[in-house]
Amino acid sequence: MASFGNAFSSSIGKKLIMGITGLFLITFLIVHCFLNSLIFVNDGGLTFNAGAHFMATNWLIRAMEVVLFVGLLAHVFQGFRLVFENQAARPVKYAVTNGAANSKWYSRSMGLLGTLLLIFLIVHISKFWVVSRFTGIPTVDANGNEDMFAVMVDTFKNPLLVLLYVVAMISLAYHLLHGFASSFQTLGWNHKKYTPIIKAVGVWYSIIISLIFASMPIAIYLGLIK
Repeated sequence: MASFGNAFSSSIGKKLIMGITGLFLITFLIVHCFLNSLIFVNDGGLTFNAGAHFMATNWLIRAMEVVLFVGLLAHVFQGFRLVFENQAARPVKYAVTNGAANSKWYSRSMGLLGTLLLIFLIVHISKFWVVSRFTGIPTVDANGNEDMFAVMVDTFKNPLLVLLYVVAMISLAYHLLHGFASSFQTLGWNHKKYTPIIKAVGVWYSIIISLIFASMPIAIYLGLIK
């Protein structure tokens, strides 16, 4: 048991946890993005609310929420831990640094991007998840489902919140540009034939997912979705 714990507390073990939880969160984003994109049906939120009702009442989904939060907390914890340990290992910075020669700026800024996303997640959870799971939605739609769409519309009347979401999605895009391929690499899934494909998929995934998420509050704020 001790050796198992030591394995995951080692440098390789910490990166392994980051890789596993990263892939899990990447998969979750696909599901979450699909559900949220139902607002583009533009039927007053009826389709979106039906999807939200299913997610809120399905026992398997509710159980997976627990797994999601554990994975998210593990990813955040290990991410900050690696950043602090890397800084502690090099208390005196090099006189001349040319990081751009070996890596992209966003690869060297995962701690900052992760912090911005953490702030966003706290706001997002308080505005939507806590409301839907604990405080309850005060209104229902024409089909009798809790009107989560109305909560979205009310939330995104605030231009500051719309700006926060857009900035967060830009941070998410850059975070994923590094994290997508890095997760596969950390798990040892490297192959001269398939690695370039994974990197290409990662770029498109990062851009498309982030654009869809960012377009939702913008579209609602501009009145394009009602």
